[in-house]
Amino acid sequence: MDTLTRIRAFIDVVEAEGFSAAARKTGRSKALLSKYVRELEDELGALLLNRTTRQFSLTEAGHTYYRSATEILKEIDSLADLVRENTTDLKGKLKVTVPRTFIDAEVGQSLIDFSREHPDLSLEIVAEDRFVDLVEEGFDLAIRITRLDDSGLIAKKLSDFRVYACATPDFVAKHGPLKHPQELSRVPVLIDTNTRSHNTVRFVDPDGGAISIAVSGPIEVNSPQATLRAARAGLGVAMIPDFIARPYIENGELVSLFDDYLPKDRGIYAVYPHRRYLPAKVRAFVDYLHGWFRQHT
Repeated sequence: MDTLTRIRAFIDVVEAEGFSAAARKTGRSKALLSKYVRELEDELGALLLNRTTRQFSLTEAGHTYYRSATEILKEIDSLADLVRENTTDLKGKLKVTVPRTFIDAEVGQSLIDFSREHPDLSLEIVAEDRFVDLVEEGFDLAIRITRLDDSGLIAKKLSDFRVYACATPDFVAKHGPLKHPQELSRVPVLIDTNTRSHNTVRFVDPDGGAISIAVSGPIEVNSPQATLRAARAGLGVAMIPDFIARPYIENGELVSLFDDYLPKDRGIYAVYPHRRYLPAKVRAFVDYLHGWFRQHT
């Protein structure tokens, strides 16, 4: 029995969180999977799994081995992709993490459209507002809406991104004129607590200097969709992602404020671990989304 088969069995057991679940998922017997993992442990001279009749957990050595083994197998699978004659015939699973803001908005349709184009590829989408460790948690890539910080990851910009300061025309007429971001300190502001700064909003003056304003208002909620509804109800100014706010600005229901002061260092990115051989499915996904955004935004 080759080492790769044992490694795959070990990874199957870890990701299924047990031998029985892994057996059901892979179609192999529980006894066979147990045999492969035991042989792998014997080969390494280290215990990888703590297992009793009721409990299952990774040892410290098991955690270390799992992280490295998953990356090695991805490299092997990616190399196989490169030499297949028909790389457009995508199969297998693509595990993606995206912000809830993205998947719940109209741009989330991009993922549905990609899946429709590639019916043989299983797309596992996990909506998370936290920054997921792609390698540690076994993701192929992430969609991130952010100012991209330096990291060991590879990033492909899919689209520019702005956060508009929005309010209804009636609100602006009542509290205006609102010409400079500093005026937000005197009016109700609806706060999306998903943002890093929470009660502080940031802009950039025409000379490039940073502007930070402490704000407060009647609603704090971890949902841009909820802040949008509150803004449409005239409760205050809301900081709303452009791909959510744009239709309401275009139809006149909301007014965009301080456009000359919006930061320009943010974007929507596809982010993936640095690997020598980029899997064909990841490359196809990133290329598709890049084209989708060029067409729809």
